[in-house]
Amino acid sequence: MLNNEMFEAVDHYIDNLLVPEDNALLSAKQSLEEAGMPQISISPNQGKFLHILALLCNAKKILEVGTLAGYSTIWLARALPKDGKLITLEIDPKHAAVAKKNIEGAGLSEQVEIRIGKAMDILASLESEKAGPFDMIFIDADKPPYTEYFQYALRMSRPGTLIVADNVIRDGKVIDPNHTDEMVKGAQRFNKSLAANKNITATIIQTVGVKEYDGMALAVVK
Repeated sequence: MLNNEMFEAVDHYIDNLLVPEDNALLSAKQSLEEAGMPQISISPNQGKFLHILALLCNAKKILEVGTLAGYSTIWLARALPKDGKLITLEIDPKHAAVAKKNIEGAGLSEQVEIRIGKAMDILASLESEKAGPFDMIFIDADKPPYTEYFQYALRMSRPGTLIVADNVIRDGKVIDPNHTDEMVKGAQRFNKSLAANKNITATIIQTVGVKEYDGMALAVVK
């Protein structure tokens, strides 16, 4: 039977073959440990996956909810054209400062704007500013308000916008209707909202590898 050790080994095989990390990406990963930040960035292969999705969208405007150290931000921003723009939201000023340094190191400061504060407040501001529509939106933040983040994302989208949400399977715990963990309950509520929304077409891709067992939701606005 396949196990986590095998999944991790295959993930490393893919990374070594197709996902070489340059100094900017490696520095972003290392900065997590140096700053005492949680090791919860996406994996290299997941970063490349997001990069390819952004390329497929021909994305010129990207919104990211949850910056951390900017690892996923770098992958996404590198898919933008020179006149493209990425806005990323981070609640923790310390995390934002680390991300700012990493984004500068990747040479992406002109394309990336970091906004600091509660995501719900910033999303409301972006909506009032008419910052959208965005071509791609990546949600990777605290799970309880995922449904509300998604509702904001929809209002700042256009037909064809791709919305991606990470960590929506929670090691398979989402299939337990009686689970009490707030992160799991947030993912469950979000997943149900996807199923009920008639203005999108969506699915969830199960993911395994160095980030263990989880999943990413992908939704395209009709």
